[in-house]
Amino acid sequence: MKTLLLIHSSGRITRSITRRLGKRFAEKWLEHNRDSRVVERDLTAYPPPFVNESWISAAFAESQPRKTPEALRVSETLIEEILQADLIVLGAPMYNFGIPAQLKAYLDQIVRPGRTFAFESGTPEPYRPLIPSRPVVVITPAGDGDLHPGGPLAHMNHLEPYLITALGFNGLTDLHFIRAGYDEFQDDRAKRSLATAESEVDAMVEMLSRVEVVSDI
Repeated sequence: MKTLLLIHSSGRITRSITRRLGKRFAEKWLEHNRDSRVVERDLTAYPPPFVNESWISAAFAESQPRKTPEALRVSETLIEEILQADLIVLGAPMYNFGIPAQLKAYLDQIVRPGRTFAFESGTPEPYRPLIPSRPVVVITPAGDGDLHPGGPLAHMNHLEPYLITALGFNGLTDLHFIRAGYDEFQDDRAKRSLATAESEVDAMVEMLSRVEVVSDI
């Protein structure tokens, strides 16, 4: 059975473009892959805790205890969800040129030495990803579509470069972006952009359904 991990990070529960497109993706995926299941992680309804002193001490301990320390329990749950997923759909709206705070807290929980990346000091390349690659579909709306790659304001887009770096650092390098824009303007451009994004969701589902996306755990 294939598992789709659907991650929501929009602060909106209603009127959210990422939630709308993410739900559409999940529904279309189940139509094409009836033996699949969808696991949803809502980072707004259940925000991950911030990294603190206890988390850092446990994560960077030289010898890891057999039992997961309490400080890393949430981190372990989130990492296991990723490892069990064959495909990840991440709703990541652009907030102030970057990612939402709850998504940053999530990524801080999953970027963990010895668990999602290896650190080997004294070697030419000390960092090595530990998560086997699998497709990650990033749904990213922006209030102004000019912020997307190729637009006149693309230099202000720090969301996509950050996600490419943070996810790729752990091994998640197979990223596919579906973009929407101009929601702030509420004009024909916004309608066209959303319609295009919906078509891209449908096409992405069909494309990935033809590809064997089984996790190598």
